[in-house]
Amino acid sequence: MASKYDGLAKIIIQNVGGKSNVISLTHCITRLRFKLKDESKANTEVLKNTDGIVTVLQSGGQYQVVIGNHVPDVYAVVSEMGGFSGSGETTEDGPKKKMGIGATLIDIISGVFAPTLGVLAATGMIKGVLALLTYFSIISDQGGTYQLLYSVADGFFHYLPILLGFTAAKKFGVNQFVGMALGTALLYVNDITAIASFTLINTLFTGTAFEMNVYTTFLGIPVTMPASGYASSVIPIILAVYVASKVEGFWKKVIPDVVKNFVVPMLTLIICTPLTFIVIGPVASVLTSLVGIVISSAYNLSPLLMGVIVGGFWQVLVIFGLHWGLIPITLANLGSIGYDYALAAMFAASFAQTAVVIAIMIRTKDSKLRALSIPAAISGVFGVTEPAIYGITLPRKKPFVISCIAAAIGGGIIGVTGVKLYMIGGLGVFGIPTFINNATKDISSMVWALIACGVSMAIAFIVTMITYNEKEDAISPKAADTTNTSTGNGIVLSPLKGEVKDLKEIKDEAFASGVLGLGVAVQPVEGKIIAPADGEITSFFPTGHAIGIKTEFGAEILIHVGMDTVKLDGKYFTKKVEQGDKVVKGQILLEFDLDAIQKEGYSVLTPVIITNAADYLDVIYETGKSVEYGDNLITLL
Repeated sequence: MASKYDGLAKIIIQNVGGKSNVISLTHCITRLRFKLKDESKANTEVLKNTDGIVTVLQSGGQYQVVIGNHVPDVYAVVSEMGGFSGSGETTEDGPKKKMGIGATLIDIISGVFAPTLGVLAATGMIKGVLALLTYFSIISDQGGTYQLLYSVADGFFHYLPILLGFTAAKKFGVNQFVGMALGTALLYVNDITAIASFTLINTLFTGTAFEMNVYTTFLGIPVTMPASGYASSVIPIILAVYVASKVEGFWKKVIPDVVKNFVVPMLTLIICTPLTFIVIGPVASVLTSLVGIVISSAYNLSPLLMGVIVGGFWQVLVIFGLHWGLIPITLANLGSIGYDYALAAMFAASFAQTAVVIAIMIRTKDSKLRALSIPAAISGVFGVTEPAIYGITLPRKKPFVISCIAAAIGGGIIGVTGVKLYMIGGLGVFGIPTFINNATKDISSMVWALIACGVSMAIAFIVTMITYNEKEDAISPKAADTTNTSTGNGIVLSPLKGEVKDLKEIKDEAFASGVLGLGVAVQPVEGKIIAPADGEITSFFPTGHAIGIKTEFGAEILIHVGMDTVKLDGKYFTKKVEQGDKVVKGQILLEFDLDAIQKEGYSVLTPVIITNAADYLDVIYETGKSVEYGDNLITLL
């Protein structure tokens, strides 16, 4: 069935380098998260200039296309159109891209946790609502209504190792049911030990954060379990599945294909299950405890400083996708001690960002900016701040800094008052009940969290109202290439010598349909491109096959030499200018070997399009004629 996002999906797939360049695709609340074989093949500037895309980021080994609140709908269309099964993964037949340790860690964490966060937040919201209902004595926590809803609210978190076993298996390329089986083993032993009241053989590290219990042995080797068990744990199962990926890979190489389907998982589980309980689980538990001790020590050293740092830099971490690093720490704390204070300090950030946007909405005289601010503010109230950050505050710099300072003050209040987060829940206003201690019905953390948010919002709003200046805070061209505030009538000269054809003759749907912009195609007879107007080179791909120009009268022009010529990797192309250069009409921009490119089997039919055609009343051109360099090609009104 056709979707309104079909055109956008085609543009995205083509400009991330095509289907063959995609290793995997997932999404979070606002972003499509691609893992690409070669990020240099992606047309970042084209994507940034596409309606429906907020911006593009490259961080943590991921190529992130920021869409907004409707990203699940776009993701579904992109996945279907690209033939990406499940989470959008494709078989990786190219060399793996090398990443640093930090980028690899962020990539793993986001890949494992991202698929679960929506439901994890939903179940946390249910738990928060139940906490409110029982606190105000609307329902009893002993009644059937509470127990039934609490079963799903707490059950998802309790059995998290099984769910993470599934997502980690997809991330590490293991049989997904092997990952789940390892998770069930952790929970089975954990629950049976509790239910059957197994006799305690020994206790290790008694009275410390590393305390472990020994209930049984395997081939005479003690099997240790953390005192808190493996329910709700995250690190042990992730490490176990990673090890399983190596073990499974070995067995796949040596086991005959005829029995591989069941022998490989059997041998993998026989080795990895005891290994998980004897080595991986205890080591992971020690590492988790160490992280908890470090965070606790930092908090005890200065709750105020920790709150200020987490609150002030949270939005910066979100921009680069580095906020994922706190997720496993928070889940580990919730599973082991029942609360978390590391992630709590970020709670005021979305409210501060929202207050800044509301102030801009009130102060601005730009109707377009005001219209953009309304949905951004609504999203911000519910904790989704990407539209506000990328569309409004970050390009204007000062408002973004104000929101960070206000968030830091809110984080400091949360830190110094000892606010605790008791569950992973929703974002924004939906996150308020997550600060209720369901066991003791204590709401002091929620009260202080609300006070912190109120203070942050007040500071952000007042300072923005006082300091916002329409002219000073306007977006500069370098801050936002996609914003055009000064389009005017103009003539685009022909950058090529050849025959002018209709875009529909191009064998590429994105160009042929006009989705990327309006204009013409030129069949060149010489391998040279000149500047079609005075302006600036806004993009010039390293491969030399595509040039973006912004003219002095505001037109944004894309000249794309041939189709799929990016695959030549710069061969036969000689750049005469560089990105950022100022050029004058008639100046030579590029030379290319026309005959050699055609001998390689590539079409040289070259689109010359106006990517911001929507800013003009009309784009006038004539096809079916021959043109010389510098002839009038397109008229803009």
